[in-house]
Order: sequence, then C-alpha cells, then structure tokens
Amino acid sequence: MLELKSIVKDNNFARFSFYRAGHMYYTVAVEDVVYSFPIPIEDVGNASLFGTMKAITLMRWIRRAIEAGTFVKERKIQ
Repeated sequence: MLELKSIVKDNNFARFSFYRAGHMYYTVAVEDVVYSFPIPIEDVGNASLFGTMKAITLMRWIRRAIEAGTFVKERKIQ
C-alpha cells in the first residue's frame, strides 16, 4: 500500500472528480496510477474545497480514506 508521504510529496495536486451522496470525490496521481478518495461534506465544516488543491492540504481525508479502504485505484496513466 502507498505511504501517505509518497502521495503528498513534491507539491502533488488532487483534482475534484465528482459529487455523490454527500461526498466530494477527488483524484490524485501517484507515479503512474490515479487514485480516488471521498471527502464527506459533513466533515468539511468551514473549509473551502476547490477544483484543484495541493494533496498535502487534503492529507487529513487521504489518511482517513487509506485507513477506511476508500482510497482506491482508478486507472493507470498511459
């Protein structure tokens, strides 16, 4: 499994993908693989979520997704 450090290093960016059932889904590319993870709207509070954000800014939700098994591989970059 990926380490959190390898996901957020080098100013890596996450991009908004879609919204469904109270969750905003973001994707992040690590090496040659794109992963997706959810961010529950109820957990955002007063934070702002943008279309493109530094992955380190979303580290809290990336960590939770890894622990919950919802940080999932979407596709390989070709």
